[in-house]
Amino acid sequence: MTTSTTRVLALLEILQSGGLRTVPDLAARLGVDERTVRRYVGRLTELGVPVDSVRGRYGGYRLAPGYRMPPLMLTDEEALAVVLGLLAGRRAGLVTASAAAGESATAKLLRVLPAALRRRLDALLGTADFTARPRAATAPETGVLLELAEAALHRWPVGLGYTDRKGRTSDRTVLPYGLVAHAGRWYLTGADPRDGEVRTFRLDRVTALRVRSDSGPGSDSDSDAGPGAFEVPAGFDPAATVLDSLARTPWAHDVSLRIRGGAQDVRGRLPAGIAIVTALDEDADWVRVRIRAERLEWLPPVLAALDRPFVVERPAALRELVRELARRLDGYATVDPIEDPAEDPAEDSP
Repeated sequence: MTTSTTRVLALLEILQSGGLRTVPDLAARLGVDERTVRRYVGRLTELGVPVDSVRGRYGGYRLAPGYRMPPLMLTDEEALAVVLGLLAGRRAGLVTASAAAGESATAKLLRVLPAALRRRLDALLGTADFTARPRAATAPETGVLLELAEAALHRWPVGLGYTDRKGRTSDRTVLPYGLVAHAGRWYLTGADPRDGEVRTFRLDRVTALRVRSDSGPGSDSDSDAGPGAFEVPAGFDPAATVLDSLARTPWAHDVSLRIRGGAQDVRGRLPAGIAIVTALDEDADWVRVRIRAERLEWLPPVLAALDRPFVVERPAALRELVRELARRLDGYATVDPIEDPAEDPAEDSP
C-alpha cells in the first residue's frame, strides 16, 4: 500500500470520528499540505464516500450525517489470515508499529466484522497460545519502512542518516534494491552510487531519510509511474545478499571449521545468516565453514547436534570448549541411575 493511499485511509478514519475538521487541522494530522488534503478528499468522493464541504471562516470537511462504513465482508479464512498475520508479525518483531497499535488494528478489524465471525475470532484470540517466544526486536519507524519500500519499487535514490554497529554516524546516498525481514529485524540492501558496491543497512539504525525524487513521498505529485533513476542488476537476490552480509560481519571471533558432508546439507543444519559454507577442492567429502561470532559458547552444542566428523581449525579456544562439552556429556552418560527400591529384583526373591 502506497503512502498516499495510507493517508487517504487515515483521513477517512479521522472523519469517521465525527465533527467538522478544518483543512489546516487535517493537514497537520496527516503531515501534508492543504492542497494535498483537498486532493485526498476528492479521492474519497470518487470512491463514493459522502464528504461534505463547509465553506467559510470556520469551514472544513465532515462526513454526511448518517453515513457508516459497511461491515467488512471477509470469508472465515480471509479473516483468520488477517488476524493471525497481525499476531505473527507482532511476535516475530517485524511489525513496525507499537504493541498498542497492533492491538488497536485487531480491535478495529473485529469491530467491523459480522457478529458471528467476530465471536469465533474472539474465541481463538482468547484460547490460542504459541510455543515460540516473542522476539524482542527494535522495529524501524513505520514511515521509514514505507518510504523505502516506495523508493525501492520505483528505483528512486535515497539519502540516509545512519548509525553503524560501532556507533559511528554518517550521511550517504543509497540506490535501494530491496527490503528483507530477517530474525526480527528489517534490512535494506542497495548500492553506493559512487563505486557500485552493494551494502546492507539495518532499518532501526536509520536516523534520517530523504527520497531523492521530485515525485517521491513528501512531494505534491502522487504519480506511481516514472522511468526510475537506476537499474537493479539482473538476478539480484536481496535475501541472499543480506544473509551473506551478516555472515561476513567482522565479529570478535573468526571461526574456521572443516566438516564432513555436502555443502547444501551442512548449510541447512546451521543457523541462517551466520555461516559461509564452501566445498573443498582437495576433498569432495568435506566442506569448510567460516563463522564470525561475538561469543563461542553456543557453538559446541551446534556442532554436537550435527553428529558429523569435524575439525576446528581456529580458534584454539573453541577446541577447548568442545572438549569441555564432551567431558560433561560423558559424565552425564556414565552416572549410575538412582535405583528405586520398590523395583529391586532382590525383594522378589524368596
